[in-house]
Amino acid sequence: MTHVSIALTPEQQQLDLAVEQFAARHAPIDATRAGLDDLAAGRPPSWWDTLVHNGFHAVHLPESAGGQGGGLEDMACVLEAAGSALLPGPLLTTAITGAAVAGLESAAASTLLKEIAAGARAVVLSGEHCAFAARRDGDGWRLTGSSGPALGICSAQRVVVPFTDESGGLAWAVLNPAEAQVESRRGTDLTTDLGILHLDDLAVPADAVLPGLDAGRVSDLTVAFTAATAAGITQWCVDTVTEHLRTREQFGKPIGTFQALQHKAAMLLVNSALATAAAWDAVRALNGPADTDQHRLTACSAAVRAVMPVPGLVLETLTMLGAIGFTWEHDLHLYWRRATSLAASIGPISRWTRELGELSATVTRDVTVHLGDSDADFRARVADVLDRALTLCDSGFGDQDDRGESPVGDRRNLLADAGLITPHWPAPWGCDATVRQQLIVDEEFGKRAGLVRPSVGIAEWILPSVIAAGTPELQDRFVPATLRGELSWCQLFSEPGAGSDLAALSTRAVRVEGGWRINGHKIWTSLAHRADYGALLARTDPDAPRHRGIGYFILDMRSPGVEFKQITQSSGRAEFNEVFLTDVFVPDEMLLGDPTSGWQLAISTMAHERVAISGYVSIDRMGALRELVAVSPDPDPVLHAIGEIDAYTNALKALGVRETLRLLDGQPPGPASSIAKVATNVMLRRAAELTLGLTGPLALEQDSQPAVVAPYLDLPAELIGGGTTEIQLNIIAQLILGLPRK
Repeated sequence: MTHVSIALTPEQQQLDLAVEQFAARHAPIDATRAGLDDLAAGRPPSWWDTLVHNGFHAVHLPESAGGQGGGLEDMACVLEAAGSALLPGPLLTTAITGAAVAGLESAAASTLLKEIAAGARAVVLSGEHCAFAARRDGDGWRLTGSSGPALGICSAQRVVVPFTDESGGLAWAVLNPAEAQVESRRGTDLTTDLGILHLDDLAVPADAVLPGLDAGRVSDLTVAFTAATAAGITQWCVDTVTEHLRTREQFGKPIGTFQALQHKAAMLLVNSALATAAAWDAVRALNGPADTDQHRLTACSAAVRAVMPVPGLVLETLTMLGAIGFTWEHDLHLYWRRATSLAASIGPISRWTRELGELSATVTRDVTVHLGDSDADFRARVADVLDRALTLCDSGFGDQDDRGESPVGDRRNLLADAGLITPHWPAPWGCDATVRQQLIVDEEFGKRAGLVRPSVGIAEWILPSVIAAGTPELQDRFVPATLRGELSWCQLFSEPGAGSDLAALSTRAVRVEGGWRINGHKIWTSLAHRADYGALLARTDPDAPRHRGIGYFILDMRSPGVEFKQITQSSGRAEFNEVFLTDVFVPDEMLLGDPTSGWQLAISTMAHERVAISGYVSIDRMGALRELVAVSPDPDPVLHAIGEIDAYTNALKALGVRETLRLLDGQPPGPASSIAKVATNVMLRRAAELTLGLTGPLALEQDSQPAVVAPYLDLPAELIGGGTTEIQLNIIAQLILGLPRK
């Protein structure tokens, strides 16, 4: 499996596998093709009763009604697997209806839930697209009107319809469509029926009304479950493309070795992962506290990131498959049709981006992972230290942080001594904190608005190597002083001729008496002119293979032979440097590990990341546009832009939460970090593009208020730093998707 799944827990993964195996046994796509006419006419698939017997359609319904007693996330796993397997028929519409009615307290709701659990196919019509006219008839109603085109209505045995009551409010009732007229329509999705419900003064008894059904929740559930199905389609695309690129040959070699196709496949995985995360987040929010703003926020985000883009992703898959993907015989067009139909069923996208843009003015996605009362003793110790820290002050500023100045003084010293600046590091410098304990530390800092957790800047990626491979003397010399903010660091990896290809570096280290003499040229070194020490990679054995023969040194940046030349960026700032090394002596004790283990230490350094959900998206990129909304005579396009970018950032946040939950469950790290790096770059460029396009004359002035051009001119530092998007795409294609190297 090369894709990212909604299923997080082992139980959900088993459920996902069970649906996949069910589809392979009972609903292979060849059989689906043979039954397309029956499906269009509303005749249920031959295996529907077997699916009902397995309980897949009612995973999320209460046991008291005959369901399986699971949650909405469990049902999302079923729908995701069904989307990937192209399981035809009314599963999606029936699942939405059951979820919408579950929790209502009325005889009509109880009866409907039991009927659905027993196998009745059902549809709930959107109150946003149709509301039937109603007039009183004794205790009941008579309804008249027509719905818009609705998926699954020809096969439905129960339909929940919205109508306007005498107060002008929206009410809902359960109907048997056999008592009305259902007009079949030719649908885009060939695997699901489409029709229009016509009511002509239909009598609806009072006991058929569903009090308490909320139009907003119906809409949110519809989007969330539709998004889960769409996410399954993207996952099928990733798997299909990967297999094709591994096996298809041109010019005597697999086409998966072509970099252009590797990058397209990697971007398909990135977009699929974002769709999956957004769908999961929408379902997770609905399964959580009754916070309608959070529910709506995640539903809007899922509509924009998990449903609306999917037809385009399937089309991109087709272009990678070539002409074979454009044939009727290939299964791709069936997925393409379904993706297009799902997007149309909740569209247009402008509705969702605008609503999300409006919501974002007052609501942000709550990504808190609720930890309960676990590790209560650890939490109490952390809280005690932080409360004491609030009574202290810092007396000045250091220059070690690569994002700006950091405080030094009594408060910081207390936090450093307690191991709370880097709790994931081993004692005595950290707390040996587990994933759960790291989150507890984050929570406790978050509870104290006046207390900022200090940063050690670039040292967060350097000192773990000192701790892992340095002598006790080096550890005692460097780690405590850095945590207190007394030492600043830089990273001397990149070279003019190597760039992101660290194994190609040419800086030489030659052994001399008592140490090493180093000559070379480093570039793009952040804040080298302010650093006290640097982590330096140099080639110690020119005859060794590229990834061997490299040493990892700690360099005193004031050593003789070290020269700096600051690089002025296009923004006018000068945070980067060229560093020239001429016969620089580094003593033996400043070599970490053995002379040829530098590559492994460097990889470990760059991969060392603390658990931090907020790290995926830590800065609001829409500041200028949010200010523009308040003063613009036509805020509509600005709101759409904000909604588009916020949907992207919310999906990134969900990606971070999912990875954190995986780690809490004891699972190994997944591909989320690499995916997030690429996705963040895409988001940054799109945010900048929208900001420039909408702020107009503000971009004429470099120091405008709100700032437009200044952050734009600093953008390359974020896009290039830590490896370009292209390098990250290579990593995703070759190490995650397993596409062949050249």
